[in-house]
Amino acid sequence: MSVAFVPERLRGKTEVNQETLQRLLEENDQLIRCIVEYQSKGRATDCVQYQHILHRNLIYLATIADATPLSMQKTTE
Repeated sequence: MSVAFVPERLRGKTEVNQETLQRLLEENDQLIRCIVEYQSKGRATDCVQYQHILHRNLIYLATIADATPLSMQKTTE
């Protein structure tokens, strides 16, 4: 199950830290690899579940990024 999935009763109570974000990015990497593999084998319909999880993860990351003040975000300059 995706690390972005948080049961309703725990929403808003989970601390977002660097480790959680890294695990989520690694999961997204694996999801993309699975999606590409299924598509290359002509099994596009089999990868839909992975696309849904990836979409949810990306929305979660975007929400965190939007809520994070610019002064707290790292720059890679």
